[in-house]
Amino acid sequence: MSNDNKSGWTQPPAEDADENAAHAQEQAAQQPPAAGEAQQADTEPPAEDDELARLRAENAELKDKYLRALADMENLRRRLLREKEEAVKHASADLARDMLTVCDNLGRAIESVPPERRNEHELLASLLEGVEMTLKSMLDAFERHHIRRIPAHGERFDPNVHEAMFEVPTSEAEAGTVVQVVQEGYTHHDRVLRPARVGVASTANTEGGDAGNG
Repeated sequence: MSNDNKSGWTQPPAEDADENAAHAQEQAAQQPPAAGEAQQADTEPPAEDDELARLRAENAELKDKYLRALADMENLRRRLLREKEEAVKHASADLARDMLTVCDNLGRAIESVPPERRNEHELLASLLEGVEMTLKSMLDAFERHHIRRIPAHGERFDPNVHEAMFEVPTSEAEAGTVVQVVQEGYTHHDRVLRPARVGVASTANTEGGDAGNG
């Protein structure tokens, strides 16, 4: 008999050795990491988190740029639309301004004939009637195209629509009131085609009369 048999020790089967090794590896895996390894894991975030944060920041920046560009385009669209509307609205302003001279001449032609002499000649009366009808037709056309006469006589002087040609000393009207219209003014939509040329009342100078009475 050999020495092994004399000591009573027998070699365990190979299956038991493999099972013991697997059990030892499982216990090692379940043990918490060392303090140094845990600290290193906490201070070094995974690379996936850094990439996600970078992508989120880039997405936010691109979204901000997109919204700004969208707002700029909308503002540009509105401005161009407004300019187009203004251009269409006032496209005929130059023609209307030139037609005002024709309107003035028709009015002067009518005023050149005293009312008491209009019926002296039948031909003259017919001619004046035709001129008056032409003037009325032109004023109606002005109204349809938003060309309107500026109120002047008896109105408070407004430098935005009136042009003062001279002052009229009078006590019959308050100072600053339009008492005489030299030339009619007109507006086209919200713009002044031509200001009304007017005479404006001023305070009457009574110093000479008071001195004479004294």
